[in-house]
Amino acid sequence: MTGRAGKGLDGRLTEYGDRGFARFLRDAFLKAKGYGPEALEKPVVAICDTGSDFNPCHATAPQLIEAISRGVTMAGGLPMVFPTISLHESFSHPTSMFLRNLMSMDTEEMLKALPMDAAVLIGGCDKTIPAQLMGAISANVPTLSVAVGPMLTGSREGERLGACTDCRRLWGEHRAGAMDAEDLEVAQSQLMASHGTCMVMGTASSMACVAEVLGFMLPGGSSIPAVHSERWRHAEASGRRAVEMALAGGPCPADLVTEATVRNACVTLQALAGSTNVPIHLAAIAGRAGIRLSLDELDRLGEQVPILADLKPVGRVYMQDFHAAGGLPALLRELAREGLFDVDTATADGRSWGEVLDAWPKWRDGEVIRDIANPVTEGSAIAVVRGSLVPDGAVIKQAAMTPALRSHEGPALVFDSLEDLHARIDDPDLAVTEAHVLVLRNAGPVGAPGMPEAGLIPIPKKLAATGVRDMVRISDARMSGTAYGAVVLHAAPEAAVGGPLALVRDGDRIRLELDERRLDLLVDAEELERRRAEWVAPATPVRGYARLFATTVEQADRGCDLDFLTGLED
Repeated sequence: MTGRAGKGLDGRLTEYGDRGFARFLRDAFLKAKGYGPEALEKPVVAICDTGSDFNPCHATAPQLIEAISRGVTMAGGLPMVFPTISLHESFSHPTSMFLRNLMSMDTEEMLKALPMDAAVLIGGCDKTIPAQLMGAISANVPTLSVAVGPMLTGSREGERLGACTDCRRLWGEHRAGAMDAEDLEVAQSQLMASHGTCMVMGTASSMACVAEVLGFMLPGGSSIPAVHSERWRHAEASGRRAVEMALAGGPCPADLVTEATVRNACVTLQALAGSTNVPIHLAAIAGRAGIRLSLDELDRLGEQVPILADLKPVGRVYMQDFHAAGGLPALLRELAREGLFDVDTATADGRSWGEVLDAWPKWRDGEVIRDIANPVTEGSAIAVVRGSLVPDGAVIKQAAMTPALRSHEGPALVFDSLEDLHARIDDPDLAVTEAHVLVLRNAGPVGAPGMPEAGLIPIPKKLAATGVRDMVRISDARMSGTAYGAVVLHAAPEAAVGGPLALVRDGDRIRLELDERRLDLLVDAEELERRRAEWVAPATPVRGYARLFATTVEQADRGCDLDFLTGLED
């Protein structure tokens, strides 16, 4: 029972004051589980199981675990499965974002506590991959990410349907009275036609692509449909690669997250017209590595990088089509040809991106993954605005908004909270016109708490019934990556910490000038100071994680991480 000093099951021994006894006892428990002596001397690859009955997107986790374990065993390693918190968008109150940092802490502490030489983390639904990468960077254990993968599309009366862009579109039609409950129920059964994550370029797919670009996921893995056999082969290959990393002792996450790879992630986000949630998650991921994400740099890159992926919610098609069209490496190759993507950075299989792109199949469906000269739409995907209303910035997916609203000035209609929004938005007596700017506040990281995906303020029913489908909407909340509209998000600082959003009153004029990247509250400074003197901060939760979160969470521009977890220096 000599073991490999500090490696495998010899690593991270429980403290009994006698390390020999600690290993003896550990082996005794493993032998009781059925492991033979040869297994106990192999490099250990830990596999994170995020399967849960409360996470339908991760329903294929058991099959992925089997495939990863098979790859680990084939390569001479010992697979060991462990669970962590599992987060699903529709099964987390008040929002999964509230629990992202807790999941990152769970992941980090398990990676530091358990005896392992490398880890493979199974993620997918929106907050799981960012939480896992944040934890992995802080633990700095050699780590791979395996996504559960996107769903396949369904169909209704000859129309392809998919979660969740079409969920929102059809629900909007139902709210407007253009679709009855029976038709909506028929469509509902086709919106999620298989296991997996949303099959549009929402947050789940965006973050899988970011993980691939950063070097945590084997090339091509982000777009494989959840139920394709290729997904299991990818998982098996990830298990084999994890053993190589275990034996080599790296690369570790701190080696992967650099200024260059973070910039590549920003370029990729803009080319994909990805989720507005990514800047928050990427800021937190980079922050764990001591790198500050610049929102202004993200905006500048957007002006240089065309939208190449013709995917909903900005484009026409779905992730299975993107995968069939050549996948993420095919898109990255187009960017690299124009010098927009740094090909000297590392991929998860040990090669550089330049080597991977040279070897990637040459065929590409140019209708789905466009040429640089033939973008999906003119202009950038995600823009960053600043001004007197959002001095620390806010984001808008300008590629998915009504162009006529790019320059808009109108009176504010303010909702003080989510409860206020629910109570009044559909009141037939609500004094609102389509010229109004809808403002939701106290829905940010501290105010909600957890910054829910409430930024897509519903069009008031009285306006929706007349055909209005978009309005300028501003909040300190987030919006699903599957959504669309003239929606300004992540207003920083948020209202609950005294940001300017807290001072807006009904009727105040607000001006959005997107081409100038400006969002201003047209109220004189003296009046704002008078209002500030009257403002009262919300009460702080008294106990538990809610108190920890409210007293340590950072603002959206810094990634909404807890201040004691980040690697950034003030």
